[in-house]
Amino acid sequence: EITDLLRFQTDQVSRLASLVRTLLEMSDLQSIPREDHIELAPLADEIVADLTPLAQRRSITLFQECEDVSIKGSDTLIYRLLFNLVENGIKYNRENGSVHVRVRQEDDTVVIDVEDTGSGIPENALDSIFNRFYRVDKARSRQAGGAGLGLSIVHEMVGRNFGTITVRSTVGEGSCFTVTFPSFGSGEEGD
Repeated sequence: EITDLLRFQTDQVSRLASLVRTLLEMSDLQSIPREDHIELAPLADEIVADLTPLAQRRSITLFQECEDVSIKGSDTLIYRLLFNLVENGIKYNRENGSVHVRVRQEDDTVVIDVEDTGSGIPENALDSIFNRFYRVDKARSRQAGGAGLGLSIVHEMVGRNFGTITVRSTVGEGSCFTVTFPSFGSGEEGD
């Protein structure tokens, strides 16, 4: 019993520490400069390499198809938002599932898709998933270590980099998050 109590308390402390880190991350978003020239293909390579051990532990295959495109923004924020989307795709997937990362240029826009073969998001939850502390499946999020802030941070980071994010999802088949940014040289600052 004491061992179980200590394990429970350790898990709670880890969750609180993670929550505090995430809240601090959110509070710093406004102060991060967004003037970096970011090449997305090498960034996606780095994220896939960083998340491969987690994917392997969960029997998830990672795929990427990235054109050589660039955006202007914060390298730190873009890394974090893409990392969060891919990590979610791994965490909330089924065994032997997959996560596809695609980056392409469409006219003066860069489009990033992160598509998974997970359980999908119910239609009645799609309007709420970017809200702080919202979790589609509270029990499963708790097991995966979620605090309900990951997608709200992603939403905030996308907005801070002059982008948009949408999601389409089918329950039982998976979800696809699509992020769009102005391509490098067509940003909001009139480059």
